[in-house]
Amino acid sequence: MRLLWVVTKPPWPPIDGGRLVVAHTLAALAARGHVIDLVTPYDPDAVDPQEVARQLAPSCRAHLVAVRPRSTLRAAFAALGARTPLSIARHDHPAVRARVAELLAEARPDAVHAEQLQALAACSAAFATGVPVVLRCQNVESDLWQGFARRARGGAIATLEARRLARHEARALRRATATVALTPDDADRLQTLAGNVAVTTIPAPFPARLAPGMAVDEGRPAAATLGSSGWRPNEDGLVWLVREVWPAVRAALPEAMLHVYGEGHAAGAPGVVQHAAPTDSREAFPAGAVCIVPLRYGSGVRMRILEAWARGVPVLATPEAVHGLGVRDGRELLVASAPEDFATALARLQREPALADALVAAGRVRLAARHDPDAIAARLEEVYAGAVRRARGITT
Repeated sequence: MRLLWVVTKPPWPPIDGGRLVVAHTLAALAARGHVIDLVTPYDPDAVDPQEVARQLAPSCRAHLVAVRPRSTLRAAFAALGARTPLSIARHDHPAVRARVAELLAEARPDAVHAEQLQALAACSAAFATGVPVVLRCQNVESDLWQGFARRARGGAIATLEARRLARHEARALRRATATVALTPDDADRLQTLAGNVAVTTIPAPFPARLAPGMAVDEGRPAAATLGSSGWRPNEDGLVWLVREVWPAVRAALPEAMLHVYGEGHAAGAPGVVQHAAPTDSREAFPAGAVCIVPLRYGSGVRMRILEAWARGVPVLATPEAVHGLGVRDGRELLVASAPEDFATALARLQREPALADALVAAGRVRLAARHDPDAIAARLEEVYAGAVRRARGITT
């Protein structure tokens, strides 16, 4: 099958959850013989398009469109003019839409894959020409903004954005030929927003084993977490971890050290080491450490948990972070809610080294059973084929 993928950011290097989902899915589809063109905007001040295209060449032909990031003010004016949510207007680029239209005529794909709600804005030519569009939602965007409204100052503005996004999501799902969610909970939520529109649940693909990162010298125990990468739920979780959780951990475990990889608000905090953003994701999963995922709101699936299992690192996470994974506290990972719970869990992992091995082993079983890339690609094939039949009016 020939596919045209539209994404909102280059999937290389795959150093955050959104990029990882895309990178592993593209590789799995290509391994099954599909031919893929990928269109993505990129910031010419931050990204080397030739290097991105080279890295993605085994999976797809990448078409990178130079786009200067829109300021919040410019995006706000664009949103008002187009009567769309702010987070949609920020990703609506005429140059990307034009490149998608050109490739629809040149490559003549069987289907278009829009990765996340924001990418759908670039697919107007596909809707106009009758090419089926499959929308994959990594998150429920309106729920993310509602969670942000509960946690941040200026909640009224975030609540308004959440309401606009809920209406936008409903329209988008009705417009797309087919919609895919990563978790059953997200699928149920999207179906509730859009009425009777069917949403297919297909988990995120991830290999069961990857090489571990190098061990860190500081910390007994050593813990690792990723920076915010500009994603609000991560920003909120990291601030909470550094300011509230880690002091409680250090009170119980004075030699404990938290290693933060990437952007964040951790510099200078006692017992916290700030590292540069990793160029290879394995750097953020050092051997012998514990991966902490301190999310307090969100949707979708936490790819860093899947990567921690694959790289042999035990996971300690909040209930919100493990939501939708179908895991159990004490089986694939440990779950903690209050700062004191994190301290207790880390002390237990330090005291019982066999527990860390057991958690990783169970996590890898989960990866193989639920997130196998080839099996995920096969299920996506069925969705694409069904969308093509639907667009052509074939009922059998």
